[in-house]
Amino acid sequence: MSEFFKNGGYGMFPTLVVGLFLLATAVLYAVRPSGRRARVALVLGTVTLASGLLGASAGMATTAHFIPQVPKGDQLEILAVGFGESIHNVVLALVVVVLAGLVASVGALRASDEPSPRGA
Repeated sequence: MSEFFKNGGYGMFPTLVVGLFLLATAVLYAVRPSGRRARVALVLGTVTLASGLLGASAGMATTAHFIPQVPKGDQLEILAVGFGESIHNVVLALVVVVLAGLVASVGALRASDEPSPRGA
């Protein structure tokens, strides 16, 4: 797991931080469902995915930028390795969002079981 994180580069850190906030919000929503917590979880999920995509894009751009410095015979292989490592950011974001979605689904189920307020 540490190798996976290291291979993803510096873009993994913001994705992990926002993802941890997302997971915490999903747990809170599962324990005490409310519309506010659901909206915060939705926004944090979007930011987590965006952070993963940004990290991957930055990694791919950096890889492509330095490819001309690699000997011609090795360029394709190095490009593939660099792009593969950059995708780790997206994988981390997707794993966190899926886990948070599973946790939040408990809150959604609990919220649907609660009686609706009178007059609503």
